[in-house]
Amino acid sequence: MTDTAGDDPASANDPGGSADDPLRAPPGERSVPELLRFGVVNVDKPAGPSSHQLSAWVRDAVNDALAALDPGGDPIDGVAHAGTLDPKVTGCLPTLTGDATRAAQVFLEGSKEYVSVLELHGSPPDDFREIAAEFEAEIYQKPPRKSAVTRRLRTRTIRALDVLEVEDWRALLRIRCESGTYIRKLCHDIGLATGVGAHMGHLRRTATDPFDDRDLHPLQDLVDGLAWARDGDESLLREVVRPAEEALVHLPSVTVAPSAARSVATGAPVYAPGVIGADAGAAADPDAKSGDGDPPLVACHTPDGAAVCLGRLVGDPDADSGVVVSLERVLL
Repeated sequence: MTDTAGDDPASANDPGGSADDPLRAPPGERSVPELLRFGVVNVDKPAGPSSHQLSAWVRDAVNDALAALDPGGDPIDGVAHAGTLDPKVTGCLPTLTGDATRAAQVFLEGSKEYVSVLELHGSPPDDFREIAAEFEAEIYQKPPRKSAVTRRLRTRTIRALDVLEVEDWRALLRIRCESGTYIRKLCHDIGLATGVGAHMGHLRRTATDPFDDRDLHPLQDLVDGLAWARDGDESLLREVVRPAEEALVHLPSVTVAPSAARSVATGAPVYAPGVIGADAGAAADPDAKSGDGDPPLVACHTPDGAAVCLGRLVGDPDADSGVVVSLERVLL
């Protein structure tokens, strides 16, 4: 591993430029093939296909376009989505393309939001809203039998639970919760608490930090954008496929010198002399812990905004020596 103690203000803005330089161009200056190989699409998942099937369609559509737009370049190996939605569930499914799949863990660090129909099995009690509000807390859940994870009791935090409407034996709920919360199980438990029973009806995911339903795109938008790009019009595609850095904006950020970023590409951690700056979230308390007890997850960028890596903040960004960020995923 290479120490970056030699970094200085001149090297901090060194753009590199050699053919084998691992650093990417700034997010706003990338060609369409570069964008497709390190991008994110906030897909509006329809009812019907599985999340896995939708991801396969995105991968195939991107690779078909790359074969035409950049015949000498490599296809993407795959895509990664922000948490599985059951086939009947609709809504926000941010999907990372190509090398951006290495950053998929960022979707575990934020919140998710859903709108769900609660199908009660009898008339709701007069204090239904008060009962529902009691679930706005840290709750215990055991994954359902059909889930793909180990069925063990764990806790999940319901950050907000709003009863938007109640009509006859139905209630419309808006739920903002920790990643990994089973809404079907939550609806079942609310039903038990009311004394009449309930199950989940229609479910739509309206947000996965940092994305929400204000910039969703159906798969057809991606297909059309790719087709128009092949004909020379990139406008729709650049609206639909965003630089993958936009999937990191909810994380604390550390800015590193380009020479330090090149060392990271070879597996080195981020040393203090290579750190140019850090935002308030990264600089506030390097001893803080994330929800799982680990040091906070941070995203490292070059001064022009290109992503370098994901890592854990283990040192003071203002220090003169030592490791500041230990690596989790290299994004170069």
